[in-house]
Amino acid sequence: MKKTIILSLLLMIGGLLPIAADNITVNGTSRSYNVIVPKNLGENRPLLIFCHGYNQDAGWMQNNEFKNDNVSMEAVCDTAKFVCVFPNGIDRAWDTGGDRDINFIKAIIEKMVTQHKIDRDRIYLGGFSMGGMLTYNAINKMSDIIAAFVSCSGPSVITPKAGLRPIPLLHIQGTADNWSGVQPALNPWIKHNGCSTTDKVINNYNGFSGAKLHIWGPGNDGVEVRLLELKDKGHWICKEPQVYTGKEIWNFCKKYSLNKTSPSVNITAPKTGTRYISFAPAGEAAFPDIIITATADDKNGNVEKVEFYDGTTLLATCTAKPYQATLTATTTGKHTLKAVATDNDGETSTATIEVTLQAPTSLSLSSAFTEGGALPAGWTTYDSSERRSGYSSGYSQGCRVLQFTGSSRGFNYGLYIRNKNGNAHQGWAKFGLSDGGTTLSLASGHYTLKYKICNWNMANFGSVELNIEKHANGESVAKQTYMPTINIGNVASNNFGNPDQQSLEFDVTEQGDYVIAIYSAASEWSDCIVGQLSLTANSYSSTGIKVIDNLRLETGDVYDLQGRKVSVLQKGIYIQNGKKILKK
Repeated sequence: MKKTIILSLLLMIGGLLPIAADNITVNGTSRSYNVIVPKNLGENRPLLIFCHGYNQDAGWMQNNEFKNDNVSMEAVCDTAKFVCVFPNGIDRAWDTGGDRDINFIKAIIEKMVTQHKIDRDRIYLGGFSMGGMLTYNAINKMSDIIAAFVSCSGPSVITPKAGLRPIPLLHIQGTADNWSGVQPALNPWIKHNGCSTTDKVINNYNGFSGAKLHIWGPGNDGVEVRLLELKDKGHWICKEPQVYTGKEIWNFCKKYSLNKTSPSVNITAPKTGTRYISFAPAGEAAFPDIIITATADDKNGNVEKVEFYDGTTLLATCTAKPYQATLTATTTGKHTLKAVATDNDGETSTATIEVTLQAPTSLSLSSAFTEGGALPAGWTTYDSSERRSGYSSGYSQGCRVLQFTGSSRGFNYGLYIRNKNGNAHQGWAKFGLSDGGTTLSLASGHYTLKYKICNWNMANFGSVELNIEKHANGESVAKQTYMPTINIGNVASNNFGNPDQQSLEFDVTEQGDYVIAIYSAASEWSDCIVGQLSLTANSYSSTGIKVIDNLRLETGDVYDLQGRKVSVLQKGIYIQNGKKILKK
């Protein structure tokens, strides 16, 4: 009793009201929470709600996870003058997919607004472990009332819903705590926000050798996705003096408000991460003009101008809609495209995306198969029912990348394709379609497509067709049918061998944009797994046809126009050493 009185006096002397436990009835159920309210709070101050982990409660979160010998969450609240609420889950757990606890959080917000005149535009939500998973669930359901979100050690497979605004997101996690799940959880939000896929990294963050900060952005509306990586940390809140989690949460959240005084700006095209690939002789790569479009508005005034940049190079200044610019680029590598909106008060906002121009002689198309449940950038799939385009993730069914874990396996990841209805060309994966985020330009020449393919759940096997198609009209320029010899057996942990390397050699006679298409068989629920796929330019040539009387096999392998090697030569058009040759 004496300790309680002394603690209360210290809190009041230090500027805080005593820590309070309170209740509120939500959907007929009495729910409880702890609340920290600084003394002399004032009006229109922010609110942070932070949810505990599984089998914890508000008191544990507040008094153990958020407290060390040097600082506490109470001290952070007192210095910055904001209210902090620690809610209690039912049975020490949270509803991470439904609305039960979403309604609880909304009820807390309304009560805090009434009691403490909270600024509705500066309300923040975070959580630890299962509370972090609840936070991800809340993003899609509460983005209109929550300004920024924080998850500590709580990765999720939840992805942004259509039409969602750009979301400020901080994720904090230790590398000894399910670290492999963190990047897949963040990738959809990085893409949604239009952030660069290349992160800015700050090592020895705040002078702490065990901390590394990753920053993606600013993206649309100037928001960022941040990841605070804690070396060798397990499943707990970081309370190091240099990196105290309570301070990190507040320092991130305080930058964001739903009531922006600066203008809003979003780059609507191209999509961040788009790749423009051009196979061509050295110095002759041909990239399309890239049209950059943006939207901009200002709730408190007018947008005076929108400036477009490629890095630091000004491309265009627009003083009226439509806001757009053209990048005519020949320099390969990553290009940071930026739109800067300025309003009539001189305030600015920036949106940034990243695109890549590549001029390879060889390209691994399967190198992006590194995340189970995702569809990599560059790829589009269709299973006769659902069309998916990369990058997208969070899939547990349908066309997607699968991760294989057998003790012996031919590859670690593979792209799964299926055909539900069994009609011809109704189950496929294609690389180079516009909605996949990649264009593939091929100069005239001779190419080799190498691949390794299995069946997934076809004990009697099913054929796979590989096709090189013109982007403009889908016309085939070369194709090959392959019958796999390995069936994995519908279980990712099954053992399976390394498929034999297969090759499709083909000739391109007209420079243009092409698509690499892979079709599963024309039978119901046919499938395949693409484990390896690469494209190499063997040689380049003019588009003309050379006429010759004595075409000889000794001078090089000869192929027909479908890319099949031939051993008997008759009159007709063949391909040898990347050139079209007419044998008379």
